[in-house]
Amino acid sequence: MTRLATQAAVPAAASKDREAEFDKLKQRIHSKLVDKLDLSHIGDLEGEVLRREIRLVVEHLCDTEDTFLNRNERDRLIDEVLDETFGLGPLELLLKEPTVSEIMINGPKNVFIEHGGKLEKTSVTFRDDKHLMQIIDRIVSKVGRRVDEVCPMVDARLPDGSRVNAIIPPLALDGPSVTIRRFGSNPLKLEDLLNYKSMTPEMVMLLEGAMKARLNIIISGGTGSGKTTLLNTLSSFISNADRIVTIEDAAELQLQQQHIVRLETRPPNIEGKGRITATDLVRNCLRMRPDRIIIGECRGPETLDMLQAMNTGHEGSLTTCHANTPRDAIARLETMIMMSGFEMPIKAMRQQISSAVDLIVQVNRLPGGPRKVTAITEIMGMEQDTIIMQDIFKYVLEGVNESGRGVGRFEATGIRPSFIPRFESHGVRLPASVFRERIMLRD
Repeated sequence: MTRLATQAAVPAAASKDREAEFDKLKQRIHSKLVDKLDLSHIGDLEGEVLRREIRLVVEHLCDTEDTFLNRNERDRLIDEVLDETFGLGPLELLLKEPTVSEIMINGPKNVFIEHGGKLEKTSVTFRDDKHLMQIIDRIVSKVGRRVDEVCPMVDARLPDGSRVNAIIPPLALDGPSVTIRRFGSNPLKLEDLLNYKSMTPEMVMLLEGAMKARLNIIISGGTGSGKTTLLNTLSSFISNADRIVTIEDAAELQLQQQHIVRLETRPPNIEGKGRITATDLVRNCLRMRPDRIIIGECRGPETLDMLQAMNTGHEGSLTTCHANTPRDAIARLETMIMMSGFEMPIKAMRQQISSAVDLIVQVNRLPGGPRKVTAITEIMGMEQDTIIMQDIFKYVLEGVNESGRGVGRFEATGIRPSFIPRFESHGVRLPASVFRERIMLRD
């Protein structure tokens, strides 16, 4: 990290007093900059041009201060004042590093990152709780959200689609806590997932065919297992001729098609009114003539409306849910249907699920951080009160290597899916050898 390295270049022997003086100087210059800015002139400038202009002003302000900064400290001071003015302050340092997949802030002085699948503590800090709250407000206000004592929890997003969750005192006892799930500006492509050995070419062929043949797919997995990443990737197979409606709590999907309507839920206002739930949006989107509906995550009563939509002419729809296995995903769907408040017999519930869902794609995060598609499971239908499922492909974990990363093998079970005739009716033809029982790939 270039600027982390710059920070590390400050001599280790530098006292806390010197660092405190540095922070005071930074605040002083920042205050002078705010007083000096001509807002009417700034409105005519954009992006890098604006940043260059303001950088010249900051350099001039540094020259007017009676300081003894070396070149590295001066550059660091200017960068941090600019980040404080235009960006997210100390967070900018971490957001500019593409290998950081998650940022966790536990109060102003404890900032952790996930880097290469492992947690690390960083040297990045905020001045105090007030400084961190300013940054949180800056994030959530851009997407029309708020966070205060009345509403101390909030979900938001950054301009690049990264998901942000913040929780503040009195609920967070050690100061404001922020979790940022990073999503790169360039979404992962299928070639990337193949290079990472997250799945095999045979799995890709099946999933591509499933999207083109308009199968309804649920992606299940644990937190941070890569559900949204895979959903983004699968969406690349959707035709540009389809009208897609997406529904999310905090918009993070990065679909590449032309004809997309993006909907986002809304929390209640300060009077506790005006809340719009995912259920409301699903019901509304059915009046918007969607060809496909994509729900970022089913987590409540909207599940029943989503399944009914899949059953009534909106084939090829996608959603994700939290579950550890495909069988657990079915149980989760049943639980979420019950949350809708309808008294429905368990058999009727399972019939809804079995007729609506064609495939469950299970993703898991293995020890050490690698993410794998661990099962592609077909929903066959009902037999008495039980939903019948069969694995087409699966991943078997064999253990961990010397560096603590999980290793295993991808297997084809030898079962030919029952929806192959549906593939062929949509012009998708897979060679019979794809499903031959064998070990397809080892880590």
